[in-house]
Amino acid sequence: MSQKTAPGEALRASPGGGNAVTSGGRRGAPDGRRRLDRQTVAAWVLVLPFVVLFLAFTAGPVLGSFGMSFTDIRQRDLRTPFSVDGVGFGNYVKALSDETFRKAAFNTAYFVVLGVPLTLVVALAAAVLLDRGVKRFQALFKVGYYLPVVTSIVAIAVIWRFVLSPDNGLVNTVLGWVGIHGPNWLASKTWAMPSLIAMAVWRNFGSAMIIFLAGLQGIPETVEEAGQIDGAGPWQRFRYLIVPLLRPTILFTSVTTGIGYLQFFEEPFVMTQGGPLDSTLSVSMYTYNQFGFGNYGLATSMAYILFVVIAVITFIQFRLLREK
Repeated sequence: MSQKTAPGEALRASPGGGNAVTSGGRRGAPDGRRRLDRQTVAAWVLVLPFVVLFLAFTAGPVLGSFGMSFTDIRQRDLRTPFSVDGVGFGNYVKALSDETFRKAAFNTAYFVVLGVPLTLVVALAAAVLLDRGVKRFQALFKVGYYLPVVTSIVAIAVIWRFVLSPDNGLVNTVLGWVGIHGPNWLASKTWAMPSLIAMAVWRNFGSAMIIFLAGLQGIPETVEEAGQIDGAGPWQRFRYLIVPLLRPTILFTSVTTGIGYLQFFEEPFVMTQGGPLDSTLSVSMYTYNQFGFGNYGLATSMAYILFVVIAVITFIQFRLLREK
């Protein structure tokens, strides 16, 4: 005698199984979705303050300033910002054809081309000396080298103005001991920019030195031991073993230092005010001056030209210094 099967059991026992839904499955899926929804809501609640602040104070101003660069907006138009006229790429053309802007761009390139390699070389040399030569009081030297990085630029400017004073400055006094009459460093078109570069290297190499020191201490000692066994001298081991292993560290320090030097502003603003005769005027300082003059459209176009230059140079650094 055949036994009758309940309709629900027949459905669950059907060979296709595509329509079979257990009671546990009906309860489990909504529970999982509710748990996921609660996690999503909690995550958005936590990130919402950042999102609001980012949109209000970062993304909004960036997009607004980018739009301003295509208009003729000036200080007098702030009360009626929607009554300004569009000028297309006119501000960019005006900036690139401005003789003073080109002079500022040349000064910035001069500062970067000399300042970045000098900073990295001094930082790497200091890191090697601390890692290999100085074993006692190493922490004291680290603090001493890093101290200018966190020191106020105003305090640094006072010190360097005294050091570079033409009459009784430390540099000219030492030069006078050997019969050399030193120039007026900060008032000379020839020596003002090298003076700012020297100050920038002294002020910033401590940051790169700490990073290089961490990279050196992360290299196993067996690497140098293997090179020594193969007969490589100290310079050969450093050139062909240590430097290639420091490539990621060199990339990071060169990118961060290069970006900072391309935007250099504090040194000429505090020390020379861009003089003498615009010989230390930087792109950032000239852009700042245009904002002060109320030329907002022109100033924002200069800022975005500098942004594009920074992006291109950073891309080139990544291509040249990436790990192979």
